[in-house]
Amino acid sequence: MSNRQTGKPDEQSRNTLIGRATLGVERLRKDAMAIEEEFADRLDITAPAFRASARNLAHYLAVRRVDIRILQRELGSLGLSSLGRMEAHVMATLDSVVDALCLLRKGSTTEHLQVPPTILFQEGTEVLAENANAILGALPAERKTRIMVTMPSEAADDPAFVSRLLEQGMNIMRINCAHDSAEVWERMVEHLRQAEKAFGRSCKVCCDLAGPKLRTGDVESAIGVIKWKPQRNALGQTIAPAVVRFVRESSEEITEGTIVPVRGDLLASARVGDLIELYDARGRARSLEVIEASGDSCLCQAIRTAYVTAGTELSLRRHRKVVANAIIGTLPLRPQAIDLKPGDTLEVVRGAIPGRNAVVDGVGAVSEAALIGCSLDEAFSSVREGERIFLDDGKIAGTIRKVTPDRFSVEVTYAAGGAAKLHAEKGINLPDTDLKLPALSPADLEALEFVAGHADMVAMSFVQRPRDIEELIVELDRRDASHLGIVLKIETQKAFSRLPSLLFAVMRHSTAAVMVARGDLGVEVGFERLAEVQEEILWLCEAAHIPVIWATQVLESLAKRGMPSRAEVTDAAMGTRAECVMLNKGPYIMQALEFLRDVLNRMETHHEKKTVMLRRLSISESSPAKWCLSP
Repeated sequence: MSNRQTGKPDEQSRNTLIGRATLGVERLRKDAMAIEEEFADRLDITAPAFRASARNLAHYLAVRRVDIRILQRELGSLGLSSLGRMEAHVMATLDSVVDALCLLRKGSTTEHLQVPPTILFQEGTEVLAENANAILGALPAERKTRIMVTMPSEAADDPAFVSRLLEQGMNIMRINCAHDSAEVWERMVEHLRQAEKAFGRSCKVCCDLAGPKLRTGDVESAIGVIKWKPQRNALGQTIAPAVVRFVRESSEEITEGTIVPVRGDLLASARVGDLIELYDARGRARSLEVIEASGDSCLCQAIRTAYVTAGTELSLRRHRKVVANAIIGTLPLRPQAIDLKPGDTLEVVRGAIPGRNAVVDGVGAVSEAALIGCSLDEAFSSVREGERIFLDDGKIAGTIRKVTPDRFSVEVTYAAGGAAKLHAEKGINLPDTDLKLPALSPADLEALEFVAGHADMVAMSFVQRPRDIEELIVELDRRDASHLGIVLKIETQKAFSRLPSLLFAVMRHSTAAVMVARGDLGVEVGFERLAEVQEEILWLCEAAHIPVIWATQVLESLAKRGMPSRAEVTDAAMGTRAECVMLNKGPYIMQALEFLRDVLNRMETHHEKKTVMLRRLSISESSPAKWCLSP
């Protein structure tokens, strides 16, 4: 039988393959050792606990500087490790593969280049686990992945809510310092400490600094409008009238929805059975029947839709006779948005100038472009023509066309659905711009005073360069808070492209983690690249033995609306690749926490980082005879 028939290479071909593979792996080993000299200045200043991990990261970077896919296939064809799981122990993997190749060459040996002691096979996962325990806390008994939960404002006033979260499996409380105040954060932590004592469990606290976020400014408000509308069935038939309450303008009742403030003597005169008549904002006659009256308010029902504004005249009619009059009082201004579509121009301006829509002349031509303010002055000195800009989580995209000291013009190139609305306080992403601003804002420095005394770790937003981390370390030392762990939030294109430098910088600190903030990151790198980018972050962090927090929009539909999407379930299962998964707040957060806990418990038996774990598969026990049976 020929070698082709048996699938085995002939002896000469096999020896050639072994020799070529040996040279390839030896070359990787030389590159890995040589890179230590290149990175000597960074390796020398890492904390003692991270010294070996920093060297392992350097070795990994050396290997990943070249394309080794052909070598991997050759090693696989020889039945050896294809180097696909080397992250946690690079040099040990290379050494082991070289030894195996030497044995395949009929027991021959080779002289290994002398390599200083580094991370051994069994040590890689152990070191990562120790580093994760140091910053994220010990693993829960029932699973290998921790769960972080973001606190809503209500957590400050509801101790039972925090207790339920801890009981359901929360391992880390996340406090977003972009919201609320130090007093509110302190009450959240107090409730957690009480719950810890009650349940005999430990839970870490992570305070997330807001960072110098770029956001859109205010938008001009439109006149206040109140609408009421009856319920109709599929045939358009009214099945329930709209219910509208009219109140005195000076009343403390909330003046929104279907509660309408009025000015005049109508309320004092109203009786059950009277009619309130008006012409709405469209000039359409409308009538409402009074069903309750108290002198200060009256409750009415209407069977037709209406839109009313301040100053609308009201008449109270009884038996065809008008007995009183009034007008609708002041209504709260209605938030407005800027309408944008591809081809439009948007002017982004410095200062607190209210945004507005484009001004159109009598023949429909744009005489003035739409305008919006920007929250950070530094953006205007940093942006350049031709750079990209994304607004509102990528719903609107554009290219910067003209830059002046106080404004820059954006040509809109994309709008979700063909036309999108831009509101106030929406995020701005500038992935191509090298923003000249510190990662720690004045508000962050103020928040650090609280963080230093109450948190276990601090998450740094908008980190872009090593000196950002160095500044945070200095500020922590200044507050006697060097014991706090540092979490790097990777949320920009710049942060991702500089990730190795950021990891070396944070390894100067005693404890560290990385949060993959996939919302902003997806906008900046492009959602088509997000899956690839988050994989690369996981690889690099494992090589550095730095734990990862899988964050942003995990089970978001479930947390906010009570039902997960199929894609979200798969995404949540990916969380087993990280040391921690973060849930954001929402009205169904308890259900989301329970669901995530169950998904993680199940998937951890199948995956460990990139390795598929082959536990017993129950469906494999079916006999061939059963496979042929029809249902």
